[in-house]
Amino acid sequence: MECGGRKTQFWPFHAGRAKVTEFAGFCMPLWYEGIIPEHMAVREAVGVFDVSHMGRILLEGPGAEELLDLTTTNDVSSLKPGRSQYSLMCSEAGGIIDDVVVLRLAQESFILVVNAANRSKDLAWLEQHAKKVSDVTIRDLTSDVAMMAVQGPKSLDVLAALVEPDVELASLSWHEFSEGRLAGTNVLVARMGYTGEDGFEIYIWGARPDEPSKALEVWNAVLNAGREFGIRPCGLGARDTLRLEAGYCLYGPDINEQTTPVEARLDFAVKLGKGPFIGREAIEEQLSRGVGRLRACLKLLERGVPREGYPVLDGSGHEVGRVTSGTFSPLLKCGIAMAYLSPPELAEPGTELYVALRGRRARAVVVEPPFYDTNKYGRRRRAR
Repeated sequence: MECGGRKTQFWPFHAGRAKVTEFAGFCMPLWYEGIIPEHMAVREAVGVFDVSHMGRILLEGPGAEELLDLTTTNDVSSLKPGRSQYSLMCSEAGGIIDDVVVLRLAQESFILVVNAANRSKDLAWLEQHAKKVSDVTIRDLTSDVAMMAVQGPKSLDVLAALVEPDVELASLSWHEFSEGRLAGTNVLVARMGYTGEDGFEIYIWGARPDEPSKALEVWNAVLNAGREFGIRPCGLGARDTLRLEAGYCLYGPDINEQTTPVEARLDFAVKLGKGPFIGREAIEEQLSRGVGRLRACLKLLERGVPREGYPVLDGSGHEVGRVTSGTFSPLLKCGIAMAYLSPPELAEPGTELYVALRGRRARAVVVEPPFYDTNKYGRRRRAR
């Protein structure tokens, strides 16, 4: 397929193998073999994703921590080198500018991972507020560092055979990372991901789209090492169904500048005790007085696939929300969705509602995320 967008470092592998789509200005694989087999590979074994389209921003200097604590909601000062955290960038009104991951490389050095479509906006926001602090430099690393994700219960088995002895992946806790060599290449390996499963994200230093050989060597080494474990290359299609099964938000449909961390139920990433940050007052007010709507997860009790924009109805047929993300769950074999429900009491698990499909209504029930049985699936099963 012809694609006029930007090419990632792994494009030579995707070309001719994948169904390609343009996403956030990048040519990305939608699927290779198919969304369902790729999805199930991650739930039951292991899959590998190109996530080089995500933005990677380096912040360095004595003022880097202060800038990040001002512009993100989580407590950056609490991060030790080698640790990361999920966080949010908010406007003064409390609207979510982006959801991000902050990695602390050293005392005065951080990487901020941002959504692909928001990279330019986020950079401008950081540069605007950098004027309020001293001694911080901001650099966009997106084109200089390749990024891939290895996800699934067998991900550790695959990578353990490739890392140098000084990188002990098994000892990494969630949101912890280490730098070392993998398949003979300098990388940063972080235990994290957005599929709900155990897994790792790999940052490959000094790998540009116009010089992809280093990135491709790591990618191919991971695929070769994973062959005995049933590894599959996976596209954006499976990435989306996996994150929705896990109950994770997608920036744009589920969270945006018109939604707040309280409405989105992401206030676990808001640390009011850390001091001033942009959006603090608005978020504090919502936590104090409550909100008029809440994000909820819906599981269909009848056949049908809920799609973005479909109305959610109460028992009397009144509209109480609209689907923000919806799909057919490859694991559960039923429709699942997210929606903001009003009044917020409707977001209580067990509440029965309806989703208006094309020409009919389908019964649905509010459930706690994730949608799957955590005794059988998800990263926490590794502790059992």
